[in-house]
This record gives sequence, C-alpha cells and structure tokens, in this order.
Amino acid sequence: MIPPYFGIKGSGSVVASRQGMNYAVAGSTAIDSSFVEAIASGSVVINGSLGVQLGWFKQSLPSLCGNTTSDCRDYIGRSLILMGEIGGNDYNIPLSKGKSIDDVRSYVPLVIDTIISTINELIEMGAQTLVIPGNFPIGCCPSYLTTIVSEKEGYDPLTGCLTELNEFSEYHNQMLQTKLNQIRELNPNVVVIYADYYNAAMQIYNSPDEYGFTNGALKACCGCGGPYNYNASARCGDASTTLCDEPDKYVSWDGVHLTEAAYKLISKSLFQGPYTTPEFYSLCPRPSTSQGTVGLSSSI
Repeated sequence: MIPPYFGIKGSGSVVASRQGMNYAVAGSTAIDSSFVEAIASGSVVINGSLGVQLGWFKQSLPSLCGNTTSDCRDYIGRSLILMGEIGGNDYNIPLSKGKSIDDVRSYVPLVIDTIISTINELIEMGAQTLVIPGNFPIGCCPSYLTTIVSEKEGYDPLTGCLTELNEFSEYHNQMLQTKLNQIRELNPNVVVIYADYYNAAMQIYNSPDEYGFTNGALKACCGCGGPYNYNASARCGDASTTLCDEPDKYVSWDGVHLTEAAYKLISKSLFQGPYTTPEFYSLCPRPSTSQGTVGLSSSI
C-alpha cells in the first residue's frame, strides 16, 4: 500500500516514502474548504482541499526525491500521479444542505478549474504521467436514493438510479474531459489518462447479477433498514445498525461507499479494461518497483 503522508511525516522514514505517497483525505473537497462552508452554511468542511494536499506534496518532496530541483523533477517525471477522484464532496455537501441541483451545477466550472490548475502545476513541476478520474454516478447511491424522493419518471427504469443526479455527474465528467483534451494539446509529451469511474461503475448497476452482486445494486450491506438500508442518523457502525452476511454480493457498503468487491471490479475495469482514455496499458507499461506513486484526492 502507498503510505499516507501523515503516517510518515516527521518519522524520517525515507525508505518507506520511496514507494510514493498518498495525500488523500476523507471528506475533502477540490475547492477551498472555506468556500464550501460559505455555500453550505452550517457545514464544517475538512481542511484538506486539493490546494492543501498539493502543499503537502511540495513539503514532502525532499523525503521523496532529494533536495535538488533536478532530482525531484526526474522523480516526478518517472512517477505515476493519481490526481483524484476529487470533486464529489464539493457537490455532496451543498446537496445535503438542501441546495438544488441547478444551484450546485453552477459550482462545476470552479471545481473543474481547480482540478485543472493543480494538474497544470504538477506538469510544470515535471509530471509526465497522470491519471485523472471522473466522478461516480451519485444517482445510484443509497444515501441519495433515501434522502431524495422523485416521481416515477425521475428514476432510470433499468437501474432504479436517480436520473437527474446521474446526469449531473455526467455533466461534471464531460466538462473535465473537455479541459483534459486542452491540456493534451498544450502538452503533447505528457500522458494524461482520464479514468471513467462513472461508466466503470454503471456496468455494475446495469447488470448486477452478471457480476455476482445478487443482493442488489442499490441496497447497502451495512445500515439501519428501509428500502435502501440507509439512515443518515444511524450510519454503519452505530449500535442500531446491522451488517449483511455476504458483503461481496452487495455493491454498496454503507450507503455512501462501495464494497471491496465492487471497487475490485471497477479497478480491474480501469487498469486492465476499456474504461480509461487512452487505455491505461496501451501507453503505460507496468512501473518498476523503483518508481513512485503519488495520490491527491478525497478518500473513497
């Protein structure tokens, strides 16, 4: 596993850090936390935005690659940088506070510009290979299916997911891909790989039984009852919640995050299958153990 930044910060564990570093933070946002708090009044947002994570990355470079600019530029250039998935919490937080989808849609350009700005800064530092994921289909998330009730026509007849929320995720992803194409044009020697988390997940929601998820795609394994086994006031781990017997037959773990079985299938679909643009192994040979990995994202 890639060691977490705070796990080795100050420990002098230079050997461990040579594996790379993970700067992801649970609940983090792309845009500055103070902005999200302002648009979702009453929320306390984790101060681990993408800009904060980038700052940690810069601070840790001496332990990763040495003290010289040329050494670090070479190290960064040989590393695979996973930049995301991030941006989901920028929307989840205001949506959970009652903001309309139309209101939250207006934040998408700012979220995308923040992500793109960070990518450009990493490229200026020497990054040559970056994987940039899009967002998941949030309309299939049990938490949203529980808290947002729609008319019959608001649900996808095949999957049961909320159509408007999934269209919102697609809007974010389309804008992100447009911006990534611009980066490719300006940096023809840099490999920018878009990871299609949305469709890698949708293959499961479209045919859950085909992939072994026989207990359904929209009901959480760990929860507190109801049609989707999700209750915002009694989340997985609370005394009132129960755990399913076979988590590997569920897509959703706790109504917000997926199960290990679902993530495993998505991961395989991305790195060995067709859900990246360009396809991952068509351009990137398997890295040697001397190369590092850096991840900046929200924690999933």
